[in-house]
Order: sequence, then structure tokens, then C-alpha cells
Amino acid sequence: MGEVVFCTAMTGYQEALTDPSYRGQILVLTASHIGNYGVCDQDVESAQPQVAGFVVREAATLRSNCRAEQDLSAWLASHNIPAVTGIDTRALVRRLRGAGVMRGIVAVGGQQTVPELLELVKQSPQMRGQDLATPAGAPAPASWHEGLDAWWPAAESRPEAEGRPYRVVAIDCGAKQTIYRHLWEAGCEVLPVPAGTSASAVLELNPEGVFISNGPGDPAAVTSVIETLKTLVGSVPMFGICLGHQVLSLALGATTWKLPFGHRGVNQPVRDLETGRIFITSQNHGFCVDAEALARAGCVVTHEHLNDGTVAGFRHRDLPIRGVQFHPEASPGPHEASALFARFVDDMVAVRAAQAVAGEAS
Repeated sequence: MGEVVFCTAMTGYQEALTDPSYRGQILVLTASHIGNYGVCDQDVESAQPQVAGFVVREAATLRSNCRAEQDLSAWLASHNIPAVTGIDTRALVRRLRGAGVMRGIVAVGGQQTVPELLELVKQSPQMRGQDLATPAGAPAPASWHEGLDAWWPAAESRPEAEGRPYRVVAIDCGAKQTIYRHLWEAGCEVLPVPAGTSASAVLELNPEGVFISNGPGDPAAVTSVIETLKTLVGSVPMFGICLGHQVLSLALGATTWKLPFGHRGVNQPVRDLETGRIFITSQNHGFCVDAEALARAGCVVTHEHLNDGTVAGFRHRDLPIRGVQFHPEASPGPHEASALFARFVDDMVAVRAAQAVAGEAS
């Protein structure tokens, strides 16, 4: 059981299935032929599939990809993820777009009647009010880049960050691995910590920046992270993506609301209001930050979703705090949004430079 959501991406099913932001959801793909390039261990965003269920029109019986290590069906079965094929997914998506996403169930074997299954669905928890991020995140503090060189550019190819990397504590609410790769490549030492980590424990790690990751569930329910961020505001530069963007907004005093069917796909148009540029972005979220509440919280909307005018990014007027609702690391063809990681690094560069000047003066 889970909330039934749809994604309009034509490729990237393995990345979507392993995205922790889909935790607790039954994922429907609108592309009609899924599994044709199999599964490759290097293309995952987390250690295992995260979805509660998977629904497709047609599952490929043959894979054609020299990098593939196994079939999609076998891979899902090995992780006990229920999937169903033969569904008119585009008709299903029309219903979800019209009525909004809703709870559903994938049942096999015919041991229960349809009324009995419907009753189970009605008794299942709604997405609103669920903290799914805390169990989806890192189980314990760690240094993320250990063992990275085997499958990402070697350390010597990474630009030096003025002699040493910028120390970033990542509050892990269910982070995609590619986000950490981009932070590392931008010159950051990434230290993921669990979502329930206190502000004092974060500061004990001596961060030069705090990153808040993507993740599943209702951002307003992730109260431990919101309280931590309230205490950290003003102490270090902060950057949030997706759920991280939402909880950061809540910590500053803004509010969030649930979208009818969310934004999930790799062709979502976003305007950078400060430059006028249009980004084609990857998105995966069901909640949104209220623009008027952001303004009252001392923030400026920096990015706008062009399909419905909702908030896609913000920055604080006075503090080095920023967030984006989309995934700048996903690069669904265009790569221009990935430069947003550099803005976070620029904030840390400015703070480090100011500290150096203060040290010389003293």
C-alpha cells in the first residue's frame, strides 16, 4: 500500500526506483516500455529500491545494454518490491491528475475481495502528517566520500578548495547519492548525519556549511530537522534541495501545502527570477512552499515553476541561506542547474574569507 504517484520521465527508471523521495509511494510511469536497458549497480541513488510498489504498461522481457547486470523484474523481485504490468498507465495518470494522487494497493493472488482491499486502503495512513524522512536518511554520522574513487572521478581531478575542502554537514533525510557526488566534486567534504541530529551535535562537527537533503513524506512532520535548523540559522551557510528546501523554509517561519498531484518528471520548466534563464529540471515532490509566507519570513523567491507558478527556489534576504525545490544534480539533458552547487560553495568562500580577515585583524 502507499500513495499512488506518477512520473513522466521517459528514461531513468532505475534512478527513480532508488530515489528515497519515493519511499512509501506506489510509482506509476507514463512511458509505455520499461526495463529495456536493464539494471546497472552504478546507476542507483541509494542501496535498494525505495518504492512501495511499481506500475507499468509493459515490462521488457529482454534487456539491451552492455552495462546491464540483470533484468529489472529480477532485480525488483530480489528486493521484494511488488510490481504490476499490463496497466493502462496513461489512463491511470489522467485520473490522478483529475482527482489528485490517492492511496492505493497492489494485491496478488486473489485471496481478498475488492471491497476488503478498499477497506485496507482506507485504513492506511495518508501522506500528509507522515515523517518518512527520518527513517529514510543516514543511520549514523559518516564521511561520505570513503571508497568513492572506484566509480567517480579520482581525487586529483577535483578542484582544490583553497588548499582544503569545505566541510559540509549533510542532514540526510533520504539523500540521492548524486547530490553528494556533486558536493564532493565542487570541493566539499561531505559528512552525512541522521535527520534527528541536534544542532549542538552538528556544530560539534565544525561545519563550514550545512546541507539539507531531499527525502520523502510531509515536510511539516519532520519536526526534529525543523527544530535543528531553527537553532542553526545564522551560524553557517545553508542549502536545501527538495524536502530540504521545504524544511528550511519551515524553520525560517514559512508554511507548506500539498500539491494535488505533485511535480514528478525530468522536463519541469523553472525560471531563475534573478537572471531570467529557464531551466529544464528534474523534480520529485508532492508539497510546496507558500510564496507569501516566505516573504513574511524574510526571504525572496528566486525560482518559479512555469507550469503552475509555484515556488521552486528561495534565498534569505540577509543570511547565506538558500534552497531549491528541484534537483539540480539530476541534469536531465541540460546541465545548467548544477551550477547552483557553486552558489552554496560561494557562500562558504565568503564566510571563510571573512574569518581569515577577522583573524588577521585580531
